[in-house]
Amino acid sequence: MSTLTPGESPIDVQSSYRAIEALIMTYAELMDHADFAGLGALLANSAFGGGAGHVTGSRAIQELFEDMVIVYGDGTPRSKHVTSNVVIEIDELAGSATSRSYFTVLQALPGVALQPVAAGRYHDRFEAVEGAWRFSERNVLLDLVGDVSRHLRRPVNT
Repeated sequence: MSTLTPGESPIDVQSSYRAIEALIMTYAELMDHADFAGLGALLANSAFGGGAGHVTGSRAIQELFEDMVIVYGDGTPRSKHVTSNVVIEIDELAGSATSRSYFTVLQALPGVALQPVAAGRYHDRFEAVEGAWRFSERNVLLDLVGDVSRHLRRPVNT
């Protein structure tokens, strides 16, 4: 743990860990509900992307998901994003944090069995602003790709 100088206030590491973990899990929930406006808001102050580059700003991130993800009659992509192996490191004095996690995307459609369609890693950065944590960067590293033809509108590169 870092040493505080006079006048500095400590960050509650446990509360910060839970708040950051909630941001990570909220991303998965918003994706699986096709709440692309919510994703734009969640990532509004961050750079979002991966190997093909990054986008910034709420509207640009929302449009990226709207253009990329196939949504079905029930209003969802018929997917579940499972996030695991979460490691969060918090810099108390700087009010910043990083995390690494794995993701697996499962999808099921009528006539198509439940199957994994993609797996990879998230490398994230966070910042505390006025006592609240938010994403400052999300890097999506796609390691394994299955049949994403019913999940994404265009092919992906690994």
